[in-house]
Amino acid sequence: MLLKDKVVIITGAASERGLGRATAKLFAENGAKIVIADLNEQASVNAANALPGEGHMGVAVNVADEQQVQAAKEKILAKYGRIDSLVNYAGITQPLKVMDIKAENYDAVLNVSLRGTLLMSQAVIPTMRQQKSGSIICISSVSAQRGGGIFGGPHYSAAKAGVLGLARAMARELGADNIRVNAITPGLIQTDITQGKLSDEQTAQIIAGIPLARLGNAIDIAGAALFLASDLSSYSTGITLDVNGGMLIH
Repeated sequence: MLLKDKVVIITGAASERGLGRATAKLFAENGAKIVIADLNEQASVNAANALPGEGHMGVAVNVADEQQVQAAKEKILAKYGRIDSLVNYAGITQPLKVMDIKAENYDAVLNVSLRGTLLMSQAVIPTMRQQKSGSIICISSVSAQRGGGIFGGPHYSAAKAGVLGLARAMARELGADNIRVNAITPGLIQTDITQGKLSDEQTAQIIAGIPLARLGNAIDIAGAALFLASDLSSYSTGITLDVNGGMLIH
């Protein structure tokens, strides 16, 4: 098992068909103790209880609220005494055109995706520094690289581009502490966020631009996250791992 007895926090993982839940299940199958961190406490607890294995935990946290983030961290440390990995899935998207983006739209998207990634990372870094080990995984998007054109609006692309810059900067700063920071850029993945929001014609057009000729599944991203959280990637930091079926071939 690649993550035996490792303590892993996964944000935004309460949704049954989301990327976070698929990752939590795969990590649990690989021996990790999972902390589901999402907005609703009962949903987080239920998600944790549904995972294979024992010793998992669900906590309520708004990742954009520093006090809630710190309180959640204290609960996690009280239970486990360590934090080995953080996977920053929490995020929201809005399919808006550039002239339709209002201040509240901009704030909502950037607060969760970008500020939330920073606050959660800041919360776990002191513990990882003490341990002299840790892996932080930041979830960006192919939209950050190609300038949107998939589902989210320009503010979503901006937030996810910010996540890439943040991940690289943290990787550079934290390498001496043996803390690895990497990013994943998913393509269009079939989850609750996109379900029913794309027409058959839109879906066909997107698939036509994907060399592997299919949309992604949550397990595709979960497998990439498992690689980055485990010792299989022990000499990888500051990388951007594209998981998009070849949609963005450099």
